Amino acid sequence: MDVPLYAWLAVFGIIAVMLAVDLFAHRKAHVIGVREAAIWSVIWVLIGISFGVVIWVTAGAEFGQQYYAGYLIEKSLAVDNVFVWAIIFAAFAVPRQYQHRVLFLGVLGALVLRGIFIAAGAVLIENFSWILYVFAAFLIFTGYRMIRTRNEHAHPEKSQVLRLFRRFIPMTETFHGQRLLVRKNGILLATPLLAVLVLVEVTDVVFAVDSIPAIFAVTSEPFIVFTANAFAILGLRAMYFLLADLMHRFVYLKIGLSLVLIWVGVKMLLLDVFYIPTTVSLSVIALIIAVSVMLSLRATRGQGRREFEAAPVGSFREATPEELAQMEPVWRRSARTPEQKAQNAEQKAQNAEQKAEQKAEQKKVNETLR
Repeated sequence: MDVPLYAWLAVFGIIAVMLAVDLFAHRKAHVIGVREAAIWSVIWVLIGISFGVVIWVTAGAEFGQQYYAGYLIEKSLAVDNVFVWAIIFAAFAVPRQYQHRVLFLGVLGALVLRGIFIAAGAVLIENFSWILYVFAAFLIFTGYRMIRTRNEHAHPEKSQVLRLFRRFIPMTETFHGQRLLVRKNGILLATPLLAVLVLVEVTDVVFAVDSIPAIFAVTSEPFIVFTANAFAILGLRAMYFLLADLMHRFVYLKIGLSLVLIWVGVKMLLLDVFYIPTTVSLSVIALIIAVSVMLSLRATRGQGRREFEAAPVGSFREATPEELAQMEPVWRRSARTPEQKAQNAEQKAQNAEQKAEQKAEQKKVNETLR
């Protein structure tokens, strides 16, 4: 598939326009309801399907089917990603009106990171064709592991990333609107939203390790892999707000996703032995997802929407008007009075003392474990 430079530029332009429209539509923090989430979900899905039609018409049916197979794989695996987001938001008690901004920045970072992963994967496949067998074995193993651990869910409190974040970056316990950073007494502090954003980005990297090799199982064209990923990811925020309160109903979906990974892994493993047409592969993936969703909804019939719950990782709350008034400009530091400078020095001394105490306690724990 020979993709001209203007086609890549056109795709990047479309993505930039879509992100700008989405950011403008949600420029003010507000709670996104089911109706709004459903409308945006339909919009993003229609855009993704329409782009597949363009590929089908311009490049042929085979490439069009490859795009739809990749899009369906990414969209399906994204549901598991949405579930982890729900755990993170619930654990940090993130107010609903601030969640969209975090997901917008998270998706923006995901597009960049996945573009890098896709480029690296394409180079590896181009120079080392045997890497496809490694991808295949990895997908089959991942699918098997997902089946075994389908009832286990990771919690942010156990995340090494969060522990490192808390250790090296001072963080306030209060939400200050949609701000990621605030300055108090001359000290730059991260808000809980920044910690949440870091966890969201790390989560996407973990899921990309599964989904990108899975798409390479149905197509080796970097343009199709990237666009299928991009148009599926762009609709993740709307999907989250639509499905977050219904995650308890998809009891068999993880098994379905596991079978999808195993199927594409087997397809990739048999690439040089037996060619499975893209039409068959697309049909099998769609059937697995449809059956797992239908069985899940049937098994949980009568259960309504309910807010997701998770064990808290801290006592987070929204800042009071008085606390908001005390905040200083983040990037333009105003002149401080001698009293403020003294408070700043005292705060730094207290932070240094707390860090010393934490290190001493950690040292005692390590010695006890030995």
